[in-house]
Amino acid sequence: MVAAGAASTLVQGAAAAAQPAPKARNIVLVHGLFADGSSWSEVLARLQAAGLNATAVQNPLTTLPDAVASAQRVLARQDGPTVLVGHSFSGMIVTEAGMHPNVSALVYVAARAPDADEDYTALAKTFPTPPASAGIVFDGDEGRLTEAAFLRDFAGDLPEAEAKVLCAVQQPFHKALLTGRTTQAAWRSKPSFYAVSTEDRTINPDLERFMAKRMGAKTIEVKASHLSLISHPDEISRLILEATGGQPA
Repeated sequence: MVAAGAASTLVQGAAAAAQPAPKARNIVLVHGLFADGSSWSEVLARLQAAGLNATAVQNPLTTLPDAVASAQRVLARQDGPTVLVGHSFSGMIVTEAGMHPNVSALVYVAARAPDADEDYTALAKTFPTPPASAGIVFDGDEGRLTEAAFLRDFAGDLPEAEAKVLCAVQQPFHKALLTGRTTQAAWRSKPSFYAVSTEDRTINPDLERFMAKRMGAKTIEVKASHLSLISHPDEISRLILEATGGQPA
């Protein structure tokens, strides 16, 4: 029964990915843990130069429902088909908020891509634990990455000075955020795209490949750290442009 269920999921995901996405001129980008909306700055500049209306959500990182609601508010302001893009943890948000009627396609950048009501932590434990996990520290209910882990395991392919600035502005997350589960999986019904970071030390690259394959996503592999959106903005921007129904990656 498990094998049959997995095969059914793969078929449904592939069918969704095969559907052509309506042409979109709006892009909504969501950041994950240890970051804020400015982490999309390099990608935003490229999308705006291509004539697209691009907006970065300031994810509150409090609870999953709060985070989904913040993305939905931005999606509601869009004037037509919109590509919803998520990095890292915000793949959870994309998977849930992607059901919004304005969303025409989904893009996951080294991101979580759970199924509906799936225990992502349990799924992740079926792959070797990435090194960054050991670098998370808590001040009460708020978690963050140590500077050493941020530089080595999160932003490993960025210049140290740039990585230190990003570390200094990382937004702490609440423990409650990690307990949330998605209730829907938008990738089952909408075209999906995935950028795997092959040198990722925050999410296991093989887990990324598994999730991308399961959803039948158009997938690219980028030789990058977890922060491919900053270290390889050209590749990420091209994938997003493809998701709009415009230029191919």
